[in-house]
Amino acid sequence: MAAMAQDANNTSQTFLLPCHECDLVSAVSPGKDGQWLQCPRCQHPLMRPAQNDQLTPALAFTALLLLTLSLLFPYLGFEKNGIERAMTVTDAAYELAIYHHPALAVIVIATIIVIPALYLLSVCWIHMSLASPGPLPGSLFLARWLPRMQPWMMADVFAIAALVSLVKIIAMAHIQLLSAFWTFSGFALILLITVTRMNTIGLWQRLLGDLQQPAQAQAGDTAQRQGLIGCQWCGQLQPLGQSHRCHHCHSFLHERHPFSLQRVWALLVTAILCCFPAHLFPIMITTSLGKTEPSTIMAGVMLFLRHGDWPIALIIFTASVLVPFGKILALGWLCIAARQRQPLDMTSQMKLYRLTEWIGRWSMIDVFVVAIIVALFQMGNILTVTPGVGGLAFSAVVIFTMLAAHQFDPRLIWDRQQQLLQDSKQRAEQRQPPTLEPEKLS
Repeated sequence: MAAMAQDANNTSQTFLLPCHECDLVSAVSPGKDGQWLQCPRCQHPLMRPAQNDQLTPALAFTALLLLTLSLLFPYLGFEKNGIERAMTVTDAAYELAIYHHPALAVIVIATIIVIPALYLLSVCWIHMSLASPGPLPGSLFLARWLPRMQPWMMADVFAIAALVSLVKIIAMAHIQLLSAFWTFSGFALILLITVTRMNTIGLWQRLLGDLQQPAQAQAGDTAQRQGLIGCQWCGQLQPLGQSHRCHHCHSFLHERHPFSLQRVWALLVTAILCCFPAHLFPIMITTSLGKTEPSTIMAGVMLFLRHGDWPIALIIFTASVLVPFGKILALGWLCIAARQRQPLDMTSQMKLYRLTEWIGRWSMIDVFVVAIIVALFQMGNILTVTPGVGGLAFSAVVIFTMLAAHQFDPRLIWDRQQQLLQDSKQRAEQRQPPTLEPEKLS
């Protein structure tokens, strides 16, 4: 195993790379550093040329440092009727656990602290392995898990939720942005930059060397039609059916995700069932001077509208109502499109799929708002906010729709459209009258 590949920008080699979304094999010529190479058929970003990148581990280390500082100092503070209180980032999960919502507490702490920290540590460890004379133990294992962790990091969503919380409670108390608010915001921003700089295929090239090119592989056709299968993680093409693992990175291989549509439908049905308690039961319960007032998601939207904060009401309504239901409808349509017997505009289908995959995580804003408000407003009989059953149910809706989006295999739509095109050509050839030779005409 090669410790590190030569920089792609220092060679003129052209190699073949399969597209993870449409299965088209493309001839890729390394370009300049930092420029993404796209699939010519579906415009999916294939890879960014490998490079000796020292900025990415520096960003990852900086983000880890800011995260550590965010955990040591208070995040938000408020003062009401002479009573002062401050919360830390971990209080957002701690108070949920105290009020008998440990599952919701685990979701919050995992998505804003644990998974991002593991991701950043993995980036640092992998780049240390690239800089060392020999590969460090576990670097290949961590490289396999980097892309799997990306969708579940929601530090940026939590930072936006904090701003929404400020607007929601600013009329109730005097709010202070404490030191951890700024360090956590910086952490979320640098984490986002680090993620955008990471490219799985380019990383594997640096870890294991250049991809091997099968003799029968050709550009311009799908890997499946050529009897090949492409690894979705490292991009290695290899003969179909020879092994269940990639011989380059040893990840599991799937010609198409097994039972993709069945899994998506099962997850969507589960998400729909969770929608009922998520919207019917209160997401949080406010107790003030002995008076208890439950609040559902729509009640929170109407509260903002009554106070004239329609931009915040629009954000919450979009993230908590439109996005989850829209995502369910979009994924249902994509499953139908994979069995559609009519030609489709594939550009629109791919845009819908990518939007669905990207936007789902932002629905967690409402859950994080509840976590922040619960952590802040613990003032005994004067004012106490506790989480409701609706918050856990709504988290389940978000998680199940995200899992459904990741289980869907967009190559199924391309396979169906290609089959329809071939059937159309065959019918046209059968309808065409045979041509007679000149001697037979005479």
